Amino acid sequence: MARKNGKFQRSFQEGIRRTAVVKPSSPDYDFEGKGATPPQFRRPYRWLALENAWRPGALMRLRSWQFIAFSLLAFTAMLLAVPPVGAQDRFSATPIPNTVWVGADGKYEAEPDTVLVQFSISAQEEKQQDANQKASRAADHVRQLLRSNGLDPKDAQVGQFSVQPVYDYKNPKRKLVGYRVDTSISIKLKDFSKVGPITQGLSDMEDVTGNQSLSYLLDDVEAAKIKAVEDALARARAAASTVARFSGRTLGELSYASVDTYEPSPVRPMMLAREAGPAAINSPAPPTAEFGAQKITVTAHVNALYMLK
Repeated sequence: MARKNGKFQRSFQEGIRRTAVVKPSSPDYDFEGKGATPPQFRRPYRWLALENAWRPGALMRLRSWQFIAFSLLAFTAMLLAVPPVGAQDRFSATPIPNTVWVGADGKYEAEPDTVLVQFSISAQEEKQQDANQKASRAADHVRQLLRSNGLDPKDAQVGQFSVQPVYDYKNPKRKLVGYRVDTSISIKLKDFSKVGPITQGLSDMEDVTGNQSLSYLLDDVEAAKIKAVEDALARARAAASTVARFSGRTLGELSYASVDTYEPSPVRPMMLAREAGPAAINSPAPPTAEFGAQKITVTAHVNALYMLK
């Protein structure tokens, strides 16, 4: 038996030495037994192949894949831990005992107390100096119009002033034909009776463009927002009191509230267009004449949490 074991050990060692010189293209390099690999050396070949698979380079590649997989798992867990944007606005994701959660809308309507008049002065001449002088004369007419209606010209505000060259694009060489001066002006009126004379005087001016508009608004819109919030809170408390009464409980103090207000855009009831020549004198009244301005509505939404006793 010892002799057979020694012979097998020598044969095994000889097979190990053969593996150091066998090329991958050799039929002896066959783990499945389809080539010339002796059956008694198939298990050592498989063991050597497993050992080669765990060389330092392969081990580093395996660790890199493990690190990538761990990073993906950690990132997924972080996304699951962060609540959605809509859920962050809520007070609590789970019901709180002895509380009632209500939401309500409120509003405040008021007549506009301010008129915003906006218009533009535009002048075009061949020379820039002439265009500036023409625009200055138009501005002097606007100042005289404001003074004649009891308004201080300093109350008017200049929103934009620009000087631009004007080209003839029909000419292949894009010929310069002049310069254009544009100025946008706005003024707020508290006395609505002055709206008609001001707008009529602007429409009669030669160098005032048709970009004229009226906007009705509230001067102190923040006070209107507060009143809308008060109305929303009163509605929310009434709803919470109803829930408490029907459940046989007593409504307690306000524990939490969130408030959102919505300001409407300015009401623009009419656009004013300038009509040149004698037709402006006999022109009919605008479509909005003798009509009242639309009311301005400010809305609010509240979410409130009340304690129950």
